[in-house]
Amino acid sequence: MLVSDGVATAGAAERAVERLARRGLPVDVLPVGYDHRNEVWLERLELPHDARPGETYEAAVVLGALGSGSGALVFRQNGAEIARTRISWGAGRARLRLPLLAPEPGYYEYAAVVEPDPGCDGWAENNLALGALMLAGEGKVAVYYDPEGNAEDWQPLVRALRGTGRLVVAEPAHQCPPDPLALADAESVWLVNVPADALDQAQQTALRDAVRDLGTGLVMVGGRNGFGPGGWNRTPVEEALPVSMDINARKVMPKGALAILLHTCEFPEGNTWAKRITRQAMKTLGARDEVGVLDFEWGQGQGQGERWVFPLTPAGEYERLATLLQQAQPGDMPSFATTMQMACDGLLASDAAARHLIIISDGDPSPPPPELIKRFQDARITVSTVSVFPHGDQEVPAFSAIAEATGGRAYFPKDPARLPQIFTKEAKTLKRSQIQNRTFTPAAAAPSPILRGLSAVPALHGYVLTTPKPRAQTVLEGPDPEEDDPVLATWRFGTGAAAAFTADLGGNWGKSWVAWERYQAFAEQLAKAVARSQAPTRLRLGVEQDGANGVVTVEDRDPRGGLAAVQARIDGPGGSEALELQAVAPGRWQGRFAAAARGRYRVAVAAAGSGREERSAGTLAVAYSAEYRRFRADPRLLARIAERTGGRLLTGSEAEAKGLFALARQPRSASRSVLDWVLAAAAILLPLDVAARRVQFDPRALLAWLRRRRDQPPPTATMDALLKRVRSAPAAPAAPAAPLPP
Repeated sequence: MLVSDGVATAGAAERAVERLARRGLPVDVLPVGYDHRNEVWLERLELPHDARPGETYEAAVVLGALGSGSGALVFRQNGAEIARTRISWGAGRARLRLPLLAPEPGYYEYAAVVEPDPGCDGWAENNLALGALMLAGEGKVAVYYDPEGNAEDWQPLVRALRGTGRLVVAEPAHQCPPDPLALADAESVWLVNVPADALDQAQQTALRDAVRDLGTGLVMVGGRNGFGPGGWNRTPVEEALPVSMDINARKVMPKGALAILLHTCEFPEGNTWAKRITRQAMKTLGARDEVGVLDFEWGQGQGQGERWVFPLTPAGEYERLATLLQQAQPGDMPSFATTMQMACDGLLASDAAARHLIIISDGDPSPPPPELIKRFQDARITVSTVSVFPHGDQEVPAFSAIAEATGGRAYFPKDPARLPQIFTKEAKTLKRSQIQNRTFTPAAAAPSPILRGLSAVPALHGYVLTTPKPRAQTVLEGPDPEEDDPVLATWRFGTGAAAAFTADLGGNWGKSWVAWERYQAFAEQLAKAVARSQAPTRLRLGVEQDGANGVVTVEDRDPRGGLAAVQARIDGPGGSEALELQAVAPGRWQGRFAAAARGRYRVAVAAAGSGREERSAGTLAVAYSAEYRRFRADPRLLARIAERTGGRLLTGSEAEAKGLFALARQPRSASRSVLDWVLAAAAILLPLDVAARRVQFDPRALLAWLRRRRDQPPPTATMDALLKRVRSAPAAPAAPAAPLPP
């Protein structure tokens, strides 16, 4: 039985009905009817393709309504209201125009909202339309710094870049946009001594995608919070950099050991958070660093459920360890004594140079005894505690005391969303061994435009160990050339360029560089090397919504033509997909993709042919599901389903309800191939058939043998006694062997 309004949004009903009909399965249908009379909605927000900063342009909102009404139309830019207008409408569709002044270059998100007067609307979900506008201008250099760091880390570099005449914007790292299109107006992005936990996953992904798809340059400048010590292992940003944070090839490299104790079952979604933050910490570690996880699970392990989810294991086995972690179900731990004792034993058995334990709990298990804390102190094992939703005031000082006594840190976050950053910060403390505090003069490893006119560079007073990736070019190398430690490395990633400077360019390791007369020239040439080309594209990209689909349209406005292949990458709420556009007219290509989920879909287009390479990017914002554009039921589809399958069209009466399932069963038959049974029988009978043909049987010989056994006389007593004496008689002595001839 099907209870439905008959509105098939996915478009697969007809195929399902055909399958049901072929199998003889009747479908009874109970229609659910509705009919909105007062409904207003916004279909889309139209913005110009070629707006320029300082110009007045026109935005258009397409409004639809089932009846007349009135209300207010509100227009917002980057979340701030910039216009509010009283409007009225009649049944049908209308295009409402709004003049706007183009602001300075940058990426802007717009939202149009209709606020109907009471009684003029049914659904509020479809009263929103979204759009975005990219205003090209002079390329800027975006510098992001650690707001908790030293200003001398980034201020000298910003002054040098501004001295070259560039537009330089310096902001704390948390202001890095989470959308790569918001970075499209930047020719390069610089991360100066920024730790990984200063940016969330969306911001890191946006940086990677801006380099790969939009050609934005990326430079990471080191320091104590850069590269491996900053927790950038296995992050999207590391994918875009020319160096890896793992030091796999180095033979003598101190490693760290991290144990994590999980007691997370008593706060909302605690075990889900536990698995997520543990995976994040594991990614921060190097491949040779060791990681282990402990918890308490009822009915498993020894000692009332205390157990290792997995013992200390190299973090390079991340995939296997993540599977074991996913199967864990941390329970309510009665005491910290046993699990902390297990953690201490495991960490002491490791040959790691640095050992650390992280405990996350609500704090109600019994605290460890003082002698166990003394053992952690003697072994120099630090313990950091994370207390989430403690039950009372007593847990807070107990947790703080454990961390203070062992040299760790105590955290009391109010929001579980902070947990990934806390665990990343704790895990990266084991990466301090990658910091090399030594004075040396970098040597040129390969010719590069970055070093043009620079005959020699000053000394550096420290750097971070990294490993160059296979396609990377090492421009400056560290004090040990045979170890292949890059100080400056570059490469191409997708459509953009990226560079890694593993020392700093501020007042600490790079203080001699800041005082160098060629410091500004070096910064300018590095900025040029990674900057995105500002050549305008000849492609016109349009992305529109059509029901539950998005439509990508590309027009080539270059009179030379010659483009042969046009491809698009779609990044949306459901992930990424590649789309091959098809030619629909000369110089025009089109493709469709699923866009039913609410959210933003980013489209990056690449076209090539006849020696040309063109790229463009756009976005589609889906404000609400396509179901909110269906305002009445469709009983006709339901009637076809019942008729096609031989079912009934129900009305919902009480009499129907009583006899709903009291149907006369129709005898049915099903056929099944007997080939399997025939093959099994043949396999058994074939050896018997061979035996019957090859083995000869003589019944007369069998009868004669049986007759002889029957006629044989029974043994007499005398013969039996004789045989016994023969058997019991001692054996005769063997004759002496004759001597062998010489």
